[in-house]
Amino acid sequence: MEPAPLTPMMQQFRAAKEQHPGMLVLFRNGDFYELFESDAEIGAKAIGLTLTKRDKEIPMAGFPQHKLEYYLGVLLRAGHRVAVCEQMEVAAPGKKIIRREVNRVVTPGTVTEDELLDPRKPNHLIATCQGKGGLFGLAWVDLTTGSFRAADVLPEHLADEIARLAPVETLVPENAADGLHPPMSGTVARPDWTFDPTTTAQTLHRHFGIATLAGFGFDDAQPCLLAAGAVLHYLQETLKASLSHVLRLTPYSPANHLVLDEVTRRSLELTRTLRDNARDGSVLATLDRTVTPMGARRLHDELLAPLRDRSAIEARFDAVDELTKNLSLRETVRSLLDQTADLQRLTARVSTARATPKDLAAVARTLQLLPKLKAKLTGRSSKVLLGLETRLELFPDLRTLLDSALTEDPPYTTKEGGIIKLGYHAELDTLRQLAAEGKTWMARYQAEQVAATGIGSLKIAYTQAIGYYIEVTNANEHRVPANYIHERTLKNAKRYTTPSLREYQEKVLTAEDRSLGLEYELFVTLRDKVAVETPRLLETADVLASLDFLAGLAELASTRGFVRPKIADEHVLDIRGGRHPVLDQVLPPGTFVPNDVRFGPDAGTFWLITGPNMAGKSTFIRQVALLTLLAHVGSFVPATSATIGLTDRIFTRVGASDELARGQSTFMVEMTEAANILNNATPHSLVILDEIGRGTSTYDGVSLAWAITEHLHDAVGCRTLFATHYHELAQLSDKLPRLRNYTVQVKELDRDVIFLHAIAPGNADKSYGIHVARLAGVPDAVLGRAEAVLESLEAGHELKPPPTGRTRKLKPQAPPVPSLFGEPTATSG
Repeated sequence: MEPAPLTPMMQQFRAAKEQHPGMLVLFRNGDFYELFESDAEIGAKAIGLTLTKRDKEIPMAGFPQHKLEYYLGVLLRAGHRVAVCEQMEVAAPGKKIIRREVNRVVTPGTVTEDELLDPRKPNHLIATCQGKGGLFGLAWVDLTTGSFRAADVLPEHLADEIARLAPVETLVPENAADGLHPPMSGTVARPDWTFDPTTTAQTLHRHFGIATLAGFGFDDAQPCLLAAGAVLHYLQETLKASLSHVLRLTPYSPANHLVLDEVTRRSLELTRTLRDNARDGSVLATLDRTVTPMGARRLHDELLAPLRDRSAIEARFDAVDELTKNLSLRETVRSLLDQTADLQRLTARVSTARATPKDLAAVARTLQLLPKLKAKLTGRSSKVLLGLETRLELFPDLRTLLDSALTEDPPYTTKEGGIIKLGYHAELDTLRQLAAEGKTWMARYQAEQVAATGIGSLKIAYTQAIGYYIEVTNANEHRVPANYIHERTLKNAKRYTTPSLREYQEKVLTAEDRSLGLEYELFVTLRDKVAVETPRLLETADVLASLDFLAGLAELASTRGFVRPKIADEHVLDIRGGRHPVLDQVLPPGTFVPNDVRFGPDAGTFWLITGPNMAGKSTFIRQVALLTLLAHVGSFVPATSATIGLTDRIFTRVGASDELARGQSTFMVEMTEAANILNNATPHSLVILDEIGRGTSTYDGVSLAWAITEHLHDAVGCRTLFATHYHELAQLSDKLPRLRNYTVQVKELDRDVIFLHAIAPGNADKSYGIHVARLAGVPDAVLGRAEAVLESLEAGHELKPPPTGRTRKLKPQAPPVPSLFGEPTATSG
């Protein structure tokens, strides 16, 4: 039996599906959005809808049209891409099929609506592809702000850069999608021709109106331009709106930033905690004192890509210093910024014709604050603050226009009116008055009809189907005048009209319709005039973001007692009274124990730190890394004083977990991270190690830790803090001139141990592991037996270092470098 032919509506649905492969189609049908066939099955499961049938055989699910934004958010978070197929005309009697079109494609990387976004973090859409010469092209755009950047990346750094960007959607060529390694969520395989040099060049040149990207700082043959062109092509294909707010493509150079690989970012909990992957409790959340979403996003970006240029860091220090010392300036600036809206994302919505009346009103309120902000920045001593003042435009004409045109509190939609102020447009005022007078006439006419007929329950009402009508109950039907024209019969009443009612209805409804139509036209004109100012508005938004970022750092420094660090060109690290920036805030006041660290030509550059579990070794070494990082961000640091040498990279090896999905044990992960450090650290790097070799046998572990220590000290010469329970390594201080032994102090009272959390010269001779087990609740019988075994082992065994000059030489072999596409590739060397 052949299947029944498709209805015209289902034909429309199938056409929309064919035009948007791989997407769920939300099909508008009256007051509902509906999903059909496999889309219904997928969507019902993702959203939690009831799955039903259409025409007894086609799976169907749906939800009310006013819930669209909510369910779009649910679908996006579930990893789906959505095409919204709208009704493009109003249903009318006798019309068999309503024209429908997909007028909106929503993907994680192309959303601009606030309801679907995290205001405190960027929303990156990226593309990557392999270019010539072994480099990978990488490009990323935040459509919500117009920021568009690109870089050529070495294969071994690609995964780290992608992790830094944390993309919500990643575009790759189809021929590389199957070999993606490691697999990434939100990956979209795109036709290979969209990464083709000719296609990408044409796309970029056409969008920016240029013949070469050289003026933007690129070589036209760079692989990253292939990725950039693919990103732009995808946006043009899916967005179905203007991209005029994507003003330029900016080159990104990792050499200008302190490099943090993904292991380091995760280990230091910069943006997410290790325990529950939450923002709360992270370094970012703890330090954030910004008052705008723009400033919060700037802090996020700067924390993940700190500065490396000394003059740029010092200039930022000067700005934070002035804002810290000048309380009046800081409070006024923060108060004004707190009243601004997210001008970056508002401008993006204006530029893409998605701004609502509320959005335009928010732009207007923000522009009204600019003169006060500019006045507060005038005459400042900081070059950075003066530069921001120079860049801050005031938009006098646009401010006047929006203030004169928009009502105080316009609606979210353009369908209900109430957008334009009385007095802005004469014709609109006339239509509104006519509509208002018509409603007054209706009320008066009802009163007249009640008096004339004696029917007290008579009422005049309105429906969209028949317009205004007179309703009389059946009990009063005998009183109906002869001039009443019957319209409709209900169960308990009849509806009528009169020639006078029909005449005035046409006048009133025509006025209302014309009023709403004209008001919408005026709103669109206003939105277009704001869109013309997109470049200047985005520049001003960038100023506000920078100012909020700096004022937030100043507020943090002032309220938490942070000090301005000194930046040195030498490989020094001298921090006195340093405190962990997170724990110092979350612990009760006065309970965190400050500590010093001093690296330099005379003080050594390698600290070997021993001591018991839970005494604070891990906290201390992380603290040193975070203070170094904060200084490169341009932030003051929690200490009594700090001198920090310029650092090119921070490496961490502070714990690992099994990665079973990739076939890697804890020890394999540990050694992979150690190999990364040994192969990439330079004398300008800072390395913190929290245990090495604990995942294998004691002798293997000590041997590896011993050799790694010697290599970092002799071959690399970087600043290193190594926390370990291998007390035997303390002997290395006799042969390694820049290595110093330090320990975490404890105080023993009978069988109890008090951790003092203070770092001091020397080395520990035991780890107090059994004491920690007691604190954890291990049964006394087990603890007693462990103590007996420990005494026996300590009495009969002693680990000794390998004899000098008898190490076995192995043929050098570079470790495999993970590749984004396909199997790991070996490097030469």
